Amino acid sequence: MSGATHVTAPGVRLRDRAAELAAVARLSAPAGAGTGGILFVTGGPGEGRSALLARAADDFPGAAHRIAAPGHRVPWSGARALFAALAPGAPDARRALRAARGEDGVAAAVSGLLGDLPVLVCLDDLHLWDAHSRAALAATWRRDRAPGRRGPRWLVSAARHHRLPEVPEAETVRLGRLGPEGARALLGDLCGPPPAPPVARRLAEEASGHPGVLVAAVRRLAPAQLAGVAPLPEPPVDGAVLTEVYGGFLEHLPADSRRLLAVVARAGRAGEEGAVTAARRLPGVAVDAVLDGARAARVPVEPLDGLVADGLLRRADGLLRFEDPFLGRAVLASAPASPHRGARPAGASRPARTASALARSERHRADRLGPPAAVRALTPVVRGRSHLVRGLAALADGPVTDAHEALLRAAELLRDRAPAEASDARFLAMEAAWAGGDVDACLAALGCGGDAGGTERDFLDGLGAALAVRFGEARPALARVVARDGAEDDPRLLLRAGSAALVLGDTAAAARIHARALARARAEHRTALLPRALEHLAYAELRDGRYSRAARTAREGLAAAEPTGQRNVAAHQHAVLALAASVAGDGVAVAEHAGLALGTARPHGLAQAATLAEWALARDELGRGLAAQATARLAPLVRAGPRGGHFALRMLVVPCFVEAAVASGRADGARAAAGEYAVWAAQGVDGPAPALLARCRALLARGAAGGEDEAAYWFDEAVRRHDGCGNDFERARTLLAYGTWLRRRRRPGAARGPLGDALVTFERAAADGWADRARSELRATGGAGGGTADRTAWGLLTPQQQRIARLAAQGATNREIADRLALSPRTVDHHLRGVFARLGIRSRVELPGVVRPDPAAPAQDGGTEAKGLVSSRARRSAGSS
Repeated sequence: MSGATHVTAPGVRLRDRAAELAAVARLSAPAGAGTGGILFVTGGPGEGRSALLARAADDFPGAAHRIAAPGHRVPWSGARALFAALAPGAPDARRALRAARGEDGVAAAVSGLLGDLPVLVCLDDLHLWDAHSRAALAATWRRDRAPGRRGPRWLVSAARHHRLPEVPEAETVRLGRLGPEGARALLGDLCGPPPAPPVARRLAEEASGHPGVLVAAVRRLAPAQLAGVAPLPEPPVDGAVLTEVYGGFLEHLPADSRRLLAVVARAGRAGEEGAVTAARRLPGVAVDAVLDGARAARVPVEPLDGLVADGLLRRADGLLRFEDPFLGRAVLASAPASPHRGARPAGASRPARTASALARSERHRADRLGPPAAVRALTPVVRGRSHLVRGLAALADGPVTDAHEALLRAAELLRDRAPAEASDARFLAMEAAWAGGDVDACLAALGCGGDAGGTERDFLDGLGAALAVRFGEARPALARVVARDGAEDDPRLLLRAGSAALVLGDTAAAARIHARALARARAEHRTALLPRALEHLAYAELRDGRYSRAARTAREGLAAAEPTGQRNVAAHQHAVLALAASVAGDGVAVAEHAGLALGTARPHGLAQAATLAEWALARDELGRGLAAQATARLAPLVRAGPRGGHFALRMLVVPCFVEAAVASGRADGARAAAGEYAVWAAQGVDGPAPALLARCRALLARGAAGGEDEAAYWFDEAVRRHDGCGNDFERARTLLAYGTWLRRRRRPGAARGPLGDALVTFERAAADGWADRARSELRATGGAGGGTADRTAWGLLTPQQQRIARLAAQGATNREIADRLALSPRTVDHHLRGVFARLGIRSRVELPGVVRPDPAAPAQDGGTEAKGLVSSRARRSAGSS
């Protein structure tokens, strides 16, 4: 395998792989020439993924291609390697790569190279491929996988921890360990004379059925040791063997992840009793001990959530342990010694901190509430405030699971002696869990306030009922929070009231209350609270459909968060900016802000920011006509569960997913999501939801047989329901979809009204990309193409475009303009097409009405450009005569 040692010797048979070979045989079966299919193979290092791919390629009756992961992960490096293997020459490979970046993606590129030939394409180590290539391949695989579809068969291997794309009708096999018979058979294949029975039993026991470990252990033994004449090394499976098998896998992990795994392994070794045998795991170690050890060794703890999510570590009952015991031992064998000579073991007891150090940490609390000084000296209060400080730091710039645990502990310690601070800690713990998308952790934070009363009791009960989807029970309690806390001047209470308003779906009230919280934080010089207040306000404005204002607030939030190192807040603001840029159609800004948001959100477990960023990327792709890629990106976001989208955003993404799925021919996959959205829309917690539900039903009905009347009804209903519910941008998208549907039904007169209204709204919102789509559809109906915006759009042209447009408006031909400006006629034609698209016109006949005069040109005689054209024509006339 690429990135791991090849442990299978040439010619060795595959043992205990009957089910896997049967799956390969089903993929390779000649059900029909060119019939496509896909099989995923997952497994750990040394478990034989590459050997299975080699066997499949050898057994396939047609042409087979094996493509290993490229040595360097740069954008599209995997696709380059794929096309280099499939194409007959370099020019063909370059053309295929260009086609793969287009709307039809990899499917069109591969089809252009292979046609309908029965070809098996084996992709090894998908987890080591670049993200661009993986996304493009996933979009190809997610297309119609119905039996009989023409195309290649795909056999794809990936590490067990890699999250495979969801592909309809794809089969997945997971390589496991060998049984006793399979291990003995493999030993017989590896050795000339079979090893002595006691040696074989000992090796099989030490390797625990791991084929790669067994092969590596046998390689280092002499014939006398295999025959039982000389003693085996102790232990037979030591650090050198495990490093040989797992070394390549560990090298491809990020450096911070490797270092953190070493901290966990050392903590487990420090807490063990006796030697670790091959069949025994490193003991579980407390999460707090790992965090303390990481800080002592100056190792970042941000990758912890990702390692748990990927399955390399298991987290249960507050303990961490390696899912694969061999991996833990390999980490210990390959990890360098700790550079801190005097550092204490991660599992050792932590020395007591002095009262003065804790007193200094108190001054960094984000709030100013607290009991008298005499009470602060009590040990539980001091410890509680220490946890509060630690939780606040993690909430600003660290894994949100760490923040949640520290803040929850602070709430417990402060509950009896500092109830106001305990209330703050509970609310912050809930915020941390909310940002991470963990409903159970949210409920745990809400449940630790059993003795709370008054408005806080309403907040805890109301939010708990909302998380359990009991909105009838949640509304009265949360409405009281909005009414009471929303009338306060304390920024903390205002933030709580604004959050309650968002849960109720009252986005206008949420934006208003959060704006008051921001004003109070500024007035009180609460610099630590200011970035959080801006984060809440930006999200509320985004939910209210005020995208320009949300972008302005988010930029201010970035300016407040980045200098203070609050990267989690900055990630959320980048996600808001990405979503706002997707409305404006600024693809460069979308990619930039989404990338910055995901760069922090993924290692810190910020599910909310990650969902917003992925949603923004998908909306940009949909706006550019890349419906298949948008569908592939949105499909995980609308799925429930730990690997799906954020629980509070999942339903908000569904309308966009339905639109993309219908446009890419995957309407069946969108019907289930639309059905779930209908149930959610009936809860009344999102104003535009009924209108968006009607739009989804119209889109799903328009492709069905006899569904034209139904689609027309639901489009009319969607437009009617949009009136009075706010969010003009979504209303314009509905009008655009409606007008497009009418035009394609050859009803151009009826389509002009919705398309014209959509164009005006998009232009008013500065949504240039969407305005261009509406303008193009309007021109296709024979309409004016948005003449109301022609004059304002003039300023968006480049100086070169303006010069060419002025000359064309004066009647110059492309050749005359080219001679005048030292360009080629082809370049002039390209610029004029851009001018027509930007100004919303269809030909140069309309140019005189929208072209502005050149302020730098002399007013007399039509200007210098006109003089030059007259002279040029005169010279040509004289020459011809």
